[in-house]
Amino acid sequence: MNQSILFPDLQYWDDAQGQICFMAQSQGMNIKCYISAAKLRELNDFSEQPSTDEAAAMLALFDAVRFDAEEMAEELIEAEEFDEFGAVRLG
Repeated sequence: MNQSILFPDLQYWDDAQGQICFMAQSQGMNIKCYISAAKLRELNDFSEQPSTDEAAAMLALFDAVRFDAEEMAEELIEAEEFDEFGAVRLG
């Protein structure tokens, strides 16, 4: 893992977009990284379960696959595959 890219423990559920936003820090810059609920389920082989609090469920799922998500984000950052807003999207 590249030590110049750090992933602080900062993430939140974006209900409107149905995705987790987590942060990366590279060369003194904060980079938003997004991963969709569908990609989270794919990474965790997650079976759909009813939940009264989707945000809490998705954040718990993100914690379960955090290492994989950070590796994917790191590869996109190193390849400079940013969207028009300077963020990386994992799917």
